[in-house]
Amino acid sequence: MNEELQKVVEAGKINQETAARLELLAPGAYCQHKSWGFGRVAEWNLLTGQVLIDFGTRKAHPMQLEYAAQTLTAIPAEAIRAQAAADPAGLKERMASEPAAVVRDILRDHGGRATVDQITAVLVPHLVDAAGFKKFFDAAKKKLKGDAHVHLPGKKGEPLELHDAPVNAGAKLIESFRGARHPKDQVVAVDAVVKSLDDLAQEIDELKTLAAQIEDAAKKGQKLHSVQAIELLLARDEICERHDALQPGTEAPGVADILRSEASRLAEIFAALPASKHRRVLAQFKAAFAERWSDRALSLALKGTPRLAQEIARLFELEGERAAFAAALDKWIRERSISPEVLLWLCKERGAGFEGVFNVRLFGAIIGALEDDVLLSDITRGTKLHDLVMDDKTLLGDLLAEADPIEVRDAVRKLKLTTVFDDLNKRSLLARIIKLHPDIQAMITGDNDEERRASLVVSWASLERRRKEYEDLINRQIPQNTRDISIARGYGDLRENFEFKSAKEQQRVLLRRKSEMERELGLSRGTNFEDVDTSKVNIGATVTLVDPATGATEFYHILGAWDGSPEKQIVSYQAGIGQALLGKAAGETVQVPTEHGDRTLRVERIEAFKELELLGAETEATA
Repeated sequence: MNEELQKVVEAGKINQETAARLELLAPGAYCQHKSWGFGRVAEWNLLTGQVLIDFGTRKAHPMQLEYAAQTLTAIPAEAIRAQAAADPAGLKERMASEPAAVVRDILRDHGGRATVDQITAVLVPHLVDAAGFKKFFDAAKKKLKGDAHVHLPGKKGEPLELHDAPVNAGAKLIESFRGARHPKDQVVAVDAVVKSLDDLAQEIDELKTLAAQIEDAAKKGQKLHSVQAIELLLARDEICERHDALQPGTEAPGVADILRSEASRLAEIFAALPASKHRRVLAQFKAAFAERWSDRALSLALKGTPRLAQEIARLFELEGERAAFAAALDKWIRERSISPEVLLWLCKERGAGFEGVFNVRLFGAIIGALEDDVLLSDITRGTKLHDLVMDDKTLLGDLLAEADPIEVRDAVRKLKLTTVFDDLNKRSLLARIIKLHPDIQAMITGDNDEERRASLVVSWASLERRRKEYEDLINRQIPQNTRDISIARGYGDLRENFEFKSAKEQQRVLLRRKSEMERELGLSRGTNFEDVDTSKVNIGATVTLVDPATGATEFYHILGAWDGSPEKQIVSYQAGIGQALLGKAAGETVQVPTEHGDRTLRVERIEAFKELELLGAETEATA
C-alpha cells in the first residue's frame, strides 16, 4: 500500500478498505462519478483529507477521502474511456482500422453486456459525431457477425453480449423461441431461426424438435391468433425444406388448413400479414380451396393492396389462368367495381401484362374510383391514385393512345365534369390530351361547331335543378347504394343473396343515370331567353295560336330542353309541339300533335318570353 495512505490509516482517519479503494484513484488515474461523469484524479492532499478531481468544466473539484472512495469508480488505463481521454487520436485510428476490437473492449468494460446506447455514450461526442458513430458501428457489426464469442441481438434495445467461450448463435435463437410466450414474440424468434439455418445445418434433431414445438404453438394460437399461426407454419415449412428427415407428417397442421377455416376473413388476414409472406400464402390457395381457389383469389384482389394484386396476378400466371384474371379485370372495369389499389397497380405496371384492359375504359374507371373516394371518405387529393394521375406525365397519353375520336370526346367530358381535380390540375390534364389529340382542342375551348349543334339549350333555372339532382345522385344515392352492397355482401353466398343482387342492379341503374347526366350537363348551355328573334318561332318565344274552325285561341311558351310544365303552358323545344312550331312565322298554319291526333292551327302572334318567374325563383340569381 502507498506509504502516505498507510500513515493516514495508522492515524485512524480512514480504514483499510477505504485506503484500498483510494489506492486505485492515485493522481493521474481516471474515474467515473454517477452525477458528475468522467474525470481524472488531479492530486491527493492527505494533510487536509481531500482528493482533487478534474470533471469536465469542474477543475480541481475537492472531495473528502471517505466520500471519494465510496462514490468514485476507478477506470483502468486500458479501458476505452481512458484511452479516449489519454490518446483520442490513437483511438480514432483504431476505430477506423479495428472497429470490432473496439466494440469488444467496450463490452469488457461493461462486464460483457452493453446496449447500443451505452456504446454510443462512450464514443459520442468525445471522438465522433452521430453520423460518424453509425459508420463505425455498421462496420463493426459486419465483422462481429462472424465472431462466435459475440452475440448480436435480434431486437433493437437488447444488449450485445461478449462470451468467454464460443456461442452457437443458432442454438441461442432456438432457446429464444422456446422462451417466447406471446405469438408475436414467437414469430419474431422463429423468423430469426430461419435466417440462421446455415448455422444449424448439423442440428437435425434439434430442428426436428423445434418444428414440432412450432406446430404445437400454431395449433394453440390458430383461433385467436390466426395470422401469427400462419407465419409460424410458414417458418416451420422453411425449416423442414432443409432436410428430408424434417418433413412434417400427414397429420401435421398446414397453412392451407388455417386458410380453409378462416375463409371469411381472408382480406383481414392478408392485411395483417407482412407483404413479404403473401406469395407463399397464396401458393396454398389451391390446396385450401380446390376448384374455388380462383374465386377466393379474385375476391381478395378486389380488396387488397397493389402488391397483393400483383402477387395474385402472378398466381394466375403460374396456374395457366392468365385469361381468367384478365377477364375479371375487364369485368371490374366495366362494372366500376375495381378498387383504387388495383387501378394503381395496373397504371404503375402499365397493364402488368394485361394490356387488353389498359385503354380509355380504364381512364373512366380511374375517374369513377376517385369520385367514389370523395363520396365515401371526403379525401381525394393526396391519395396515391390521384397523385399518380397528376405526376405520371405519360399515363393519359398511354390510356387514350388507341381511343377513337368519340371515346376521346367522352373522356374529355368526364374530365371536365369531375370534381376530383381542381381547375389548375384539370387544365394540366386537358393539355396532355390535346397534345396527343389536337383535334379536340376546339371542344375544350368551346369553339367546335359540331359540339355547338349538339348542345342543349336550357334555362338557368332548369340547369340549376339538374345540377342539384346530379349532386344528390353522387353525394347521397350512389354512396348509399355502395353501403347497401357492402352490407348485403355480408349476408352470405352471393349466388343466392337477393339483397346483394338487388343492390347491384340498382348500382347499374344509378351509374347509367350518372353517365347520362354527365353527358347532358356537358352539352348544356344556359340562357335567360334574351334578345329572341320574333320574326319566327324560336326558343324563348311565346306563341299565340288560333283554331281556324272555332276561332278559339291558345298559347305556348317554347323554352329550354329541360323546361316543361303543361299547367303553365311551358313546352320544351324538344317536345312534339315545340318541334312543330319552331321556324314558323305569323300567319302560317301548323299541324300540332295531341293525344287524339294532329290539330291544324294558325300562328297568330309571336312574342318574346317575359314571365321568368314561371321558371322558378332561382332563375334571376343564377343568371
